[in-house]
Amino acid sequence: MNLKGLRRLAAGILSVALLVSSGVVGDGAVKVQAAGSGMAVTAAISGTDVQVSASAAKAPASDDGMLYLFAEPIYSDTITTAAVASAPAGANAAFVTPLNANSADSRLYSKFIVAALRGGQYVPLNSGAYIINPEAIANKTFGRTVTGKKGLIIDPMKINNGEIGDLGVKQTALVLPVSKFIGPTTDSVYPTVNYTYNGRNYQFNGFAVAEYDNIFSKLTGRGIQITAQLLNPNDGRAPQLIHPLARDGFPCQYYLFNTAEKDGVDYLAATAAFLAERYSDGTHGRVDNWVIGNEVNKRHEWNYAAINDLNTYVNEYAEGFRICYNAIKSRNANANVYICMDQQWDRNRPEAGKYDSKDFIDSFNAIVSTGGNIDWGLVTHPYPVPLTWAAYWTGGAYYKNLVKHNVGTAYMTMENIEVLTDYMCSPNLLSPTGQVRSILLIEVGYTTTQGDDYACAAMVLGYQQAANNQHIDGMIMSGQTDHPAEIAQGLALGLTNVDGSHKGTYDCFKQLDGPNAGAYIQNALALRGAADLSQVVYPR
Repeated sequence: MNLKGLRRLAAGILSVALLVSSGVVGDGAVKVQAAGSGMAVTAAISGTDVQVSASAAKAPASDDGMLYLFAEPIYSDTITTAAVASAPAGANAAFVTPLNANSADSRLYSKFIVAALRGGQYVPLNSGAYIINPEAIANKTFGRTVTGKKGLIIDPMKINNGEIGDLGVKQTALVLPVSKFIGPTTDSVYPTVNYTYNGRNYQFNGFAVAEYDNIFSKLTGRGIQITAQLLNPNDGRAPQLIHPLARDGFPCQYYLFNTAEKDGVDYLAATAAFLAERYSDGTHGRVDNWVIGNEVNKRHEWNYAAINDLNTYVNEYAEGFRICYNAIKSRNANANVYICMDQQWDRNRPEAGKYDSKDFIDSFNAIVSTGGNIDWGLVTHPYPVPLTWAAYWTGGAYYKNLVKHNVGTAYMTMENIEVLTDYMCSPNLLSPTGQVRSILLIEVGYTTTQGDDYACAAMVLGYQQAANNQHIDGMIMSGQTDHPAEIAQGLALGLTNVDGSHKGTYDCFKQLDGPNAGAYIQNALALRGAADLSQVVYPR
């Protein structure tokens, strides 16, 4: 299956031409022409309706003096349905159409296109606008858990052994492979969970649901803020969620969500809505933050699809993100939804499939802004360079040249994290309300293979960078326990050894915000050769 048109949106553009093929509309009497660009269109929920406003420099030409509104599926690049509203052709036009929430005809995920009739054909005047305020229909708006920035990727096997409480963990992040939840179970102890969404019945695996109910409820009960990462493995349990352009057999950890087919869109929306609803009010635990994919700028490793062009790839990801965003926010208005980048910021890599984080962010922001700006957040993984070198402020001349305190830096680590937050303060990157978007650091890890002292110093100084930067909402260390496969790669990142014994970094993490934090800070400064924090921390 070919990609839906050739949607290649350049960063910074205000409008994008929609490439559509001719097709029959309504009763077959009217066809579709290629789109123009130049009409700004916004779609927002108001009560039980969607209000769509359109504006242009001048009134669009129209054979009958009217403009027509179409509510197309997100996977369609042609007008395939009948118009849902009309308005007199003018430089400004307003349309109202029912939202049809929680029904088979729901327009929560629709692509709204305004078109004019010219020469017997509908001519689209915009590339598609999406609802910008799904939170307007949320039935749950429970408060967020905000107790501090100190986070840790926990070991689920240790959730009851007392370490989490002893360490004073304030935040954590866990992965949710969505396929794990798809489909029924025959286990009478963990029966199938039935869920009806938009007029369609879905079945979710009772064992998987119970597993996360247990983990999330215990963490929530301890006042720990939870970030959940939705991932898309190709394990055979949910083939409908794999994008058609990711079905060529390429081996990868995770794959691009399917936004090209109705079944994929329906399952993705239903799964995201189910999870957001279940983990919102605290009954089964509460998830405040949802991350869509992992390091999606590295598509060959973490979010595969056979798409080499950056903007085309980002557009496909953005559609999946928007589906998840609308599903989650329509269930829990206070949830945050994030994209996820790695630490490779502006390397200008020649190899296909590995896009720089900066380029991805720029493209994503342009695409989302064109279709209707929403309050997306940013997750990044500012590991040291190289990964096996805990003392991120050193690493030799080669690596030091890759980490700079300017926007052209190749890598983003805790040494220069202020460059990222400064960049996200750019006016064009602000949220719809003019605020700096939420930024989370959910994988930060320092190996103890150089010794606990260096790993501890890196953790302490990195935490001080986060604590003194108002734009960083959390720093989550990776992780609680060493992993044998990672150790083989020179990455002993845990606070405890494989056998459960505590490393020196255990007490170091415990005291990041504890009564003995000052002593650990002084030790870290001495190891780095700095007199005080002002020499190595850059408040923002």
